[in-house]
Amino acid sequence: MKIIQEFKAFAMRGNAVDLAVGVIIGAAFGKIVTALVNDIIMPPIGKLIGNLDFTNLYLPMAERVVRAQAVYAEAHHGLKLPLEEAQKAGPVFAWGDFVTVTLNFLIVAFCVFLLVKGINELKRLEAAKLPPPAPPAPPSPEEKLLTEIRDLLKNRP
Repeated sequence: MKIIQEFKAFAMRGNAVDLAVGVIIGAAFGKIVTALVNDIIMPPIGKLIGNLDFTNLYLPMAERVVRAQAVYAEAHHGLKLPLEEAQKAGPVFAWGDFVTVTLNFLIVAFCVFLLVKGINELKRLEAAKLPPPAPPAPPSPEEKLLTEIRDLLKNRP
């Protein structure tokens, strides 16, 4: 029974709840950014560079893959062997997928940067609206008297 109480205390701590909320919001934000990248940003980029799909760009690293490419191109009117099929045929240096993932990361990182920048700007604007803090109150007569007594005691031989 004690372990259940300890777990409840742990799970209900502010940090654990904040972390859970952050993870849930982060996952939802990740889906939004992925949709932004895949559905809004990447199509115009793909159109600009000739509908090139980086995910299927690779270099064959074995003669088996080169032969499989030739057979596929002959059977499919010159089309390039898809990455998945090339990997089944043998080792390949799949650099295109790395470029795609890196580009997606940079776009996501830039979106997060803009979000954090916006939040910081809102915090600055909110802080500017607050009145300046009041000056500290002068010492009370009792505090003045105690300060004088302290100073006299310090200077005593």
